[in-house]
Amino acid sequence: MLSRTGDPRKQAREAFAGALATFDTARSVVVLGHFDADGLTATAILVRALRAAGRTAEAVIVGKGESPWDEAVGARLAAHAPGGLVVTDLGTRAEPVLRGCPTVVIDHHVPTGDPQVTTISGNGLDPEPTSALLAWWAAHALGEVDDLLWLAAVGLIGDMGEGLGFPELTRAQERWGKTALRDATSLINAPRRTAAADSSPALRLLLRGDGPKVITKGDDDDARALVAAKAEVRAAMEVARRVGPKIAGDVALIPIDSPCQIHPLIAQQWRGRLGDKIVLAANVGYRPGWVHFAARSATGRDLITFLAEHRPPGADSRYGNGHAQATGGALRHADWNRFVADLGFPDQQVPA
Repeated sequence: MLSRTGDPRKQAREAFAGALATFDTARSVVVLGHFDADGLTATAILVRALRAAGRTAEAVIVGKGESPWDEAVGARLAAHAPGGLVVTDLGTRAEPVLRGCPTVVIDHHVPTGDPQVTTISGNGLDPEPTSALLAWWAAHALGEVDDLLWLAAVGLIGDMGEGLGFPELTRAQERWGKTALRDATSLINAPRRTAAADSSPALRLLLRGDGPKVITKGDDDDARALVAAKAEVRAAMEVARRVGPKIAGDVALIPIDSPCQIHPLIAQQWRGRLGDKIVLAANVGYRPGWVHFAARSATGRDLITFLAEHRPPGADSRYGNGHAQATGGALRHADWNRFVADLGFPDQQVPA
């Protein structure tokens, strides 16, 4: 964990150097990341910095509805026989992601456990660095990484918006342009919101690009895939925007049925319009057998605590993670039915 009293940039660099010293240099380093803009850019920063330093490094990205602790994810990681593992933007738990493999966690979400590995966490810092910025700080242990600063800026904008007070963001905007970085962030975030949730085109662009214009002005298959993904998400949003909220007490529920991951966007849009409510946008169509939901609120309430107070017995690690003001989860149908009935919406139960 990074200390609030020390220099977080130095701490991140030194912690990463210490973790790398425990890795087996004869084998590859695997970087496991989330599939949003922050996770993808954090992954790209680390892989590119490792490769520039002469290390063999591979990227693995979680897919739709996946957790790092899922058996299928573990099998994909093990297939690389890594000499070390970096897990970024995927939260923290006490259990190891790949047992027996030296691991470092780079993350900024509220911890849900204390992993017994090196952890570079920005949670609790003010302002709070995203995983991509933490990764960029850490990557200085490998050498000069100024050319990768635009990736950290995309991660910052993707998770936290602009104007956070980080000098790194200001420097990146001056060098690559505010509009280019903002537009690139929107495109990089688009594929993971589609029905297929295939972020591989975005990752490939981030791994090879020299700036945001390779994304915003690119004319190859990967760049075109991002434009198509954004159009798909936009069409799904047009449908979901027409759905009105259902109110029970201090909770507003917006029911959605879409294969696209638009529930966080819908929850954010209603957050301002329902300023005195906890907004839950619930998507029954995102993944068969599950209801995925996003929680947002302008009330200032700690939403992770709120969800913990209403946690159904069958909820797993996909429930109630993230940030105090931006969280959500995924519940199997039977657990969703208990959860939503407890909140006062028995009519929103689904066939179990």
